[in-house]
Amino acid sequence: MYSILFVCLGNICRSPTAEGVFRAKAEQAGIANKLFIDSAGTSAYHLGEPPDERSQQHAAVFGYDLSAIRSRKVAPQDFDTFDLIIAMDQSNLDNLKLYKSNGYSDKLKLFLADFAPQLGISQVPDPYYGGTKGFTEVVKLIEVASDGLIDYITPKLG
Repeated sequence: MYSILFVCLGNICRSPTAEGVFRAKAEQAGIANKLFIDSAGTSAYHLGEPPDERSQQHAAVFGYDLSAIRSRKVAPQDFDTFDLIIAMDQSNLDNLKLYKSNGYSDKLKLFLADFAPQLGISQVPDPYYGGTKGFTEVVKLIEVASDGLIDYITPKLG
């Protein structure tokens, strides 16, 4: 199994959206059975909570179901468990590097910069305090980066 952890601050908007979108894209690509996909936050603000209602609603418009996902905090063992740990923005990537970086830098990625450089933006913006348009934009950005991630990992699956 190849394992991927998506990370944002609270694990209620961007990273659960990435988990749900990527899981659906992996199923469409026929590789989901070779993957373990999860998400977490660098903070513990929302432990055990489902994704933000707005994230769920906007993901559902695009056909993605986030309802089974529950927020959790990044744990030290995640650095050993996961093949890739993908941050939604630079701040969370920096937090991950501070948290446990020695020997793990090759696992740490920035979602848009590493898997959708053609977009010309490096970070998935946090829609939490913005309007509904931000949630739609997050889904669209994550779809593009998920396609790039599928292309990146498929050869590694054998």
